[in-house]
Amino acid sequence: MKVITRTVWILSFVSLLTDTASELLYPVLPIYLKEIGFSVIFIGILEGIAEAIIGLSKGYFGRLSDISGKRVLFVQLGYGLSAISKPLIPLFVVPIWVFFARTLDRLGKGIRTAARDALLSEEATPQTKGRIFGFHRAMDTLGAVLGSSLALVYLYFYPKDYKTLFFISFFPGILAVLLSAFLKDKINLNPQSKTNEKWAFFSFLNYWKKSSPDYKNVVIGLLVFSLLNSSDVFLLLKVKQVILNDTQVIGTYIFYNLVYALFAFPVGILADKLGLKNTLITGLGLFVVVYAGMALSNNIYVFLGLFFLYGIYAAATEGISKAWISNLTRNKDTATALGTFNALQSIMLMLASSLTGLVWYIFGAYTAFMTTAIGTLFVIFYFLTIFRTKIKS
Repeated sequence: MKVITRTVWILSFVSLLTDTASELLYPVLPIYLKEIGFSVIFIGILEGIAEAIIGLSKGYFGRLSDISGKRVLFVQLGYGLSAISKPLIPLFVVPIWVFFARTLDRLGKGIRTAARDALLSEEATPQTKGRIFGFHRAMDTLGAVLGSSLALVYLYFYPKDYKTLFFISFFPGILAVLLSAFLKDKINLNPQSKTNEKWAFFSFLNYWKKSSPDYKNVVIGLLVFSLLNSSDVFLLLKVKQVILNDTQVIGTYIFYNLVYALFAFPVGILADKLGLKNTLITGLGLFVVVYAGMALSNNIYVFLGLFFLYGIYAAATEGISKAWISNLTRNKDTATALGTFNALQSIMLMLASSLTGLVWYIFGAYTAFMTTAIGTLFVIFYFLTIFRTKIKS
């Protein structure tokens, strides 16, 4: 049987192109906003609100996808909004306009993510979920490598020409939208819109009540880990303290993404053989090593080794966690299940970054990183003990 189907290829290339567009702007967005007069506080508020919108909308639009019986519609709409939002940002420097454009981009991601992941799930069997999600994450992350690299090259030849990058990012974004036109819904999910269920924004949370105990147990463990897993910015800040070179810091970030992209598919294949749970636990173990190492070391060569392990950790957890969750749900509820997890995870991740920043400010980087590492050991223990009984993984 053909594992990587036509739909998986299309979704993967769409994600690659979209992430290329997004990562073209990743290194320059904060710099550009500061250049046009935005304070660090306003940038933080902007990003915080944008991330809150993306998180909650993943749950809402995931449920909407299940209710309507549609997947592709939400995928196309989400990628379309993200594509048109990027060139809108530099048109005006008025804060409300920048907020609107940035929120439009994040909303696009919120609309598409759960439906896209459900579509990937429908292309796989329980025995091939790891490699399907792994392949998609590999292509998506390869886009991050391409985007960040292109941004570095462009800024080398045209320093501080940030506005042009926003317009350049439109082209891979619109190519992704055009490519998504070749997608088709595979399964008739029998639309549920005639039921008495309300379409309220937080209606997706009702899924928690009727979900299986296995789903709840897996999600609880992943959410506790999310509360410990702060933004990668803190890892890059530690690197910045040592090497003091912006280009090298961004290069380290690109290196991490490259490792992630190279290992995501092979790790997915391995996960299908060894079990999704075992693979995820191994990934969490690597996470502990990375954060403990960042706490204890100030050596640039050690940092490179740790970011190599961090790329493998990401390959062993991000796609794998979605694959595991999708194995615990029915097809007609997959988008809701993934969207509910993504929504709750976004809240945890926001709290994680705030708490890590606070601990770093009061006690220093060593305490911040070691607290995360030790907390993750308890999450590993949880997964090892809670799931001694049989569970689909």
